[in-house]
Amino acid sequence: MIPRRLVLSAAATCGISAALPAGGAGRPNPMPEDLRAALERDPTAPVLGNPGGDITLSVFFDYNCPHCRKMVGPIGALIASDPRLRVVYREWPVFGEGSDFAARASLASLDTGRYWQFHTALMAMQDRAAETSVMRVARRLGLDEAALRRVMAAERVERHIRLSFQLAEHMGLMGTPTFIAGDEAVFGEQGRADLAALVARGRRTLGLA
Repeated sequence: MIPRRLVLSAAATCGISAALPAGGAGRPNPMPEDLRAALERDPTAPVLGNPGGDITLSVFFDYNCPHCRKMVGPIGALIASDPRLRVVYREWPVFGEGSDFAARASLASLDTGRYWQFHTALMAMQDRAAETSVMRVARRLGLDEAALRRVMAAERVERHIRLSFQLAEHMGLMGTPTFIAGDEAVFGEQGRADLAALVARGRRTLGLA
C-alpha cells in the first residue's frame, strides 16, 4: 500500500504547480489544483458511477494485471452502494504491447457506449490480453472491429494513455492497480470495504462528509 499523501510528496518533487484547490489551504499537503483537474477531469477518461458525484475515485489499471482483474466485482459493488460516487478509469498499460493494444481498443469502445461491457469482458478473459484475444472479445460483443481499429488511432486515445503515464510518473505510483480519492492513494488489490474506506477518508479530507 502507498502511504497516505505520497501522491502529493512525489508531485511536489516533480515541480507540479502548488496552487491549492478551494478550501485546500487548511489541509496539510493538499493535492495541487492542476494535478487534481488532470487526474479527475480529463475528458478522454471513462467515467462510471455518478458523473456528477461529490467525490472521484481514480483507478489506474492494466488489462494484464491479475490483481486488476479481481477488482471488477468490488468496484461494481462500490458503485452500486454509493450513489454519490464518481469513478474515473485511467488506462495505464504497463505490461507491454498486448496491454497497450487492449487499452486502445477499450478506449475506442467509448464511442459505442459499451465501454463497461467491453472492459468487464476483457477483465474476465482467461487468456493474456493481446490483439487476437481482445478482438475476439470485441466480435463476441458485436462491436465493429474495423471501426474500433480506426478509433484506436485517434488522438484522444493517444492522449489518454500518454497522460496516464505522465500522471503516474508525477505521482510516483508503484504500479497497478492504484486507487486515488481525496489526497490519498493506495496500491494493490482491495476489497469493497477497503475502497469504501478510502472514499470515506477522501470525503472527510475534502470536507464533503
